[in-house]
Order: sequence, then structure tokens, then C-alpha cells
Amino acid sequence: QAQLVESGGGLVQPGGSLRLSCAASLVTFSTRHMGWFRQAPGKEREFVAAITWSPGNSYYGDSVKGRFTISRDNAKNTVSLQMNSLKPEDTAVYYCAAALRPYLSLVTSYDYWGQGTQVTVSS
Repeated sequence: QAQLVESGGGLVQPGGSLRLSCAASLVTFSTRHMGWFRQAPGKEREFVAAITWSPGNSYYGDSVKGRFTISRDNAKNTVSLQMNSLKPEDTAVYYCAAALRPYLSLVTSYDYWGQGTQVTVSS
């Protein structure tokens, strides 16, 4: 059974906002760097954002920098992605992932993945 479960996806108008959440059952969650990736049909999985376990430094892909904010709550074993000023090109399935390696923009650095949640930005 999945140890990472995303929620909060849906349909939103351009310029709107959406908040995604990821609930983790990983016993090591608080010691894991966490990331969000997205994948649109016919495209490679793209790095969106990541946050370290301590002290909680955050990193963003160029396409979302200034619009998205990643956060985590280690007490609740959750990581969130606040998405503002959404654009049609943000439409994708968004995945939460837990990292094994510190190269957080790389898909290959992660060993646990959620099943994804669909985000559609359309008027």
C-alpha cells in the first residue's frame, strides 16, 4: 500500500490558487528530504519543488519560482505545495516523493512516490 498519498488536486482557473497536500506513513519522514514533481502527457517528469528535513531549506524549478511554495510539518508527517498564479502550462499530474540522495532536482534521487493528483488549469 502507498506510503505517500497526495490530495488537493482539481480544476482551477488561470490566475487562481490551489494547495496540494501529501500525507506520509514513512517512519523516517522527518529525516527525509521531500519533493514535488509533475508530469504532463507526453512529457518527462519535471522537478517542481523540494524541501530538506533540516533546517527546511526549499528549492524550486525555474518554471514555478515565485509562484509556488513548499512546506512541511514533521509532527503531522505532511508536506504541502501552495500554488498561486496558476497557468495552463501548470496542468499535470503532481507527485509527492521522498528522497534518498541530496540531488533533489533529479527523479533518480527519490525512492518513494505517491500515486499523483491531477491539477488542471483552464478557463
